[in-house]
Amino acid sequence: MKEAQYLLRPVGVVSSLLKSLEDCPKQGWEGAPDAWLEIDPLFADALDGLVVGSEIIVLTWLHESRRDLLKVHPRGDPDNPLRGVFATRSPDRPNPVGLHRVKILDMPKPCRLRVGPLEALNGTPIIDIKPMLDESEAL
Repeated sequence: MKEAQYLLRPVGVVSSLLKSLEDCPKQGWEGAPDAWLEIDPLFADALDGLVVGSEIIVLTWLHESRRDLLKVHPRGDPDNPLRGVFATRSPDRPNPVGLHRVKILDMPKPCRLRVGPLEALNGTPIIDIKPMLDESEAL
């Protein structure tokens, strides 16, 4: 395969009570707190249509993850046999993209959304936001 590089531009940053990797649960439903999505004002128009109560997928760049691992023990448990990172939700992977399903809880001002639960570390770059869809929706 020809090696190519792509430029990602963060659209915002996570503001969270989670200040260290050790504080972060493996998944949001495992006790993650609510957090704020602080969106760059350049992307304010991209938020049009999002409303409190909606479920969204937040894509993040897991900036403190290792990128040199190809196999891990699932959930960090050495009793689990090694598996390829593409078969796990490990944050350590060649391209550390985080995928977080959250609910919009508040939008008190433009470019600021309170969501939850979110297991991302404070300062995590946000690379995209997408709405959750069901079969009846076609956006």
